[in-house]
Amino acid sequence: MTGVNETGVSETERVETARRVLLAAPRGYCAGVDRAVEAVEKALDLYGAPVYVRKQIVHNRHVVATLEQRGAVFVDETDEVPEGARVVFSAHGVAPVVHRQAAERGLRTIDATCPLVTKVHKEAIRFAREDYDILLVGHTGHEEVEGTAGEAPQHIQVVNSPDDVEGVTVRDPDKVVWLSQTTLSVDETMETVRRLRERFPSLADPPSDDICYATQNRQVAVKKIAPECDLLIVVGSSNSSNSVRLVEVALEHGARSAHRVDWAAELNENWLSDGVSPVNTVGLTSGASVPEVLVQGVLDWLAARGYTDVQEVRTAEEDLLFSLPRELRRDLKKGS
Repeated sequence: MTGVNETGVSETERVETARRVLLAAPRGYCAGVDRAVEAVEKALDLYGAPVYVRKQIVHNRHVVATLEQRGAVFVDETDEVPEGARVVFSAHGVAPVVHRQAAERGLRTIDATCPLVTKVHKEAIRFAREDYDILLVGHTGHEEVEGTAGEAPQHIQVVNSPDDVEGVTVRDPDKVVWLSQTTLSVDETMETVRRLRERFPSLADPPSDDICYATQNRQVAVKKIAPECDLLIVVGSSNSSNSVRLVEVALEHGARSAHRVDWAAELNENWLSDGVSPVNTVGLTSGASVPEVLVQGVLDWLAARGYTDVQEVRTAEEDLLFSLPRELRRDLKKGS
């Protein structure tokens, strides 16, 4: 009997399918990334170069390089910014100490923190005020986690994975809440929470889902196409948490192989033939900080190798927009 995968495509059909690309949608820029990148662009237009940016405005090498060409200067810490200069805080958010450091140096700040990250910061402040132990599911060292943890360092401990749960200790098991980094794997996060709840049955949930809509939507789209894919390509940078997670999601949900690239130049011809069975169906998606031009570059590379049948597979519609940071809106209004 011919096997049928969860999308209803038989294994025979999969082998016989002509070369094609399944293009996942939604993909690419989310509202928070779009807002942050536009904030730097508008700042350069309004104030002129240089405009300093603390950390990468978003985790994408192409975006950072493009903004550098326009006059953005990326630094690791605020003490690298000349006193009195203008600095943009990245979409990942910063801890209160960073705001204080900027104020001490007389820096003119533009806070491009994604509003969905700001929401998690406010949750952390609230639960710390109520004296909860806060278990922050996320990756130690990630800028977003550092910013959130900085809101209440005495109350927050980071839980990196389900395997970390056994090492968690709290003051009062009846007064514990979990929050999460916005760009995690939904499945792994829920597994971490499940294990935490086994240890702490009174574990409270955040008021609303912390993993952002765009991260979830891109993972759902990959889950949809992965069972049909001999190869799935994720466009995104290595420090982009949500891009890295998409590779993992693809492999977990049936893709025969999956790779992440920053752009088409990093694609490998050998991925199109594993020597066992043909690579007929290539899946393609991109992380939430990736401009569509990079996806088009991959499509062009694939088309040159016979993958000209491109079928978009859409699992959700996205129409969320965030307004520019208030500092920019104020100055743009003055200049209009």
